[in-house]
Amino acid sequence: MYAVIRAGGKQYRVAPGDVVKVEKLGVAEGETVEFKDVLAVSGQEGQIGPGAGASVTGTVVEEGRKDKILVFHLKRKKQYKKMYGHRQAFSAVRITEIAFDGQTFSAPALPAKKKKAAPAEGSAKATSKAAATRRNRSTAKPAKKKSPAKKKSAAKGKKK
Repeated sequence: MYAVIRAGGKQYRVAPGDVVKVEKLGVAEGETVEFKDVLAVSGQEGQIGPGAGASVTGTVVEEGRKDKILVFHLKRKKQYKKMYGHRQAFSAVRITEIAFDGQTFSAPALPAKKKKAAPAEGSAKATSKAAATRRNRSTAKPAKKKSPAKKKSAAKGKKK
């Protein structure tokens, strides 16, 4: 089951569980968003039909900005150059449900995130890290000492 939605002037093919980066929606992270502008919906048999009466819901996972795009204008032989950058804002939305014709297709729930435990001071990782730094210090090459510069004798340089 999938649907084609319109968001931010673009069209996206979404299925339950997909994460889609759309234009910034102005909704805080963790809130629910409903897309009413559904263009097409596919049924279970694989038939595609109009999306009238369908709705797609999702939760905002993240908000951010994409990579910078550099825009450079140049007019040859006129000494004209202009360069500026642009970063587009986005909202990452995880599609949770597609409702159509009295049926709802929902995404499986995400597992809860586990916290990483900090290693104890006497743990094997901490001791191996300390040993590795000691090894690196012992194998490092000592700094070279500069030898004193040789003086040229005045007698050698003169011709008779």
